[in-house]
Amino acid sequence: MPADFHDVRFPLDVALGATGGPEWRTDVVTLGSGAEHRNARWGRSRRRYNAGYGVKTLDALHAVLAFFEERRGRLFGFRWHDRLDGRSCAPQQQLGAGDQWLAHGDGAARTFQLVKRYGTHFSPYVRRIGKPVAGSVVVAVAGAPLPPAAVSVDAATGLVTLAAAPPPGADVTAGFSFDVPVRFDTDALDIDLAAFAAGVIPAIPLVEIID
Repeated sequence: MPADFHDVRFPLDVALGATGGPEWRTDVVTLGSGAEHRNARWGRSRRRYNAGYGVKTLDALHAVLAFFEERRGRLFGFRWHDRLDGRSCAPQQQLGAGDQWLAHGDGAARTFQLVKRYGTHFSPYVRRIGKPVAGSVVVAVAGAPLPPAAVSVDAATGLVTLAAAPPPGADVTAGFSFDVPVRFDTDALDIDLAAFAAGVIPAIPLVEIID
């Protein structure tokens, strides 16, 4: 695990009330004719959140302050739970070992990277999952779920190692819950307690760490 990442989750009660989601970086050039050309500058999406909307009490605000201080502002990363997009399946579906396709077996490889796919027809986006939740990963080979003893999961990288290599052509699939590696996107928390008592939400920006 990188020395600048703390394997700890942001306070869950605050995270569940936050706002945010993925962003892309796209250059759009408009020609003299009015036609436009678009070019993707990023190969991966990046998520941003504002945790301030989840702070409802002074105790919750104090917990965030303590968490911020221990992270030294932007210095150390941490885990963030995205309630909308934190599982291998849709939020209200039952997690299963067939949720996400990882690879075809070749008879030799035993280690596979957890991924999540978005979309199906035009240009599916494959997202690497690097922070699975410990104890949540289930794996199947050729549709048959493997016992937990046959699966080893690195919760810091999302790499799954099987006790035996899947046979050639066998589909390796997995289901899992996961967190997003993030950091604070500020070195200063500007908190006005008078405004907070009046219902004004403090800004607590977070940004996903892309490695």
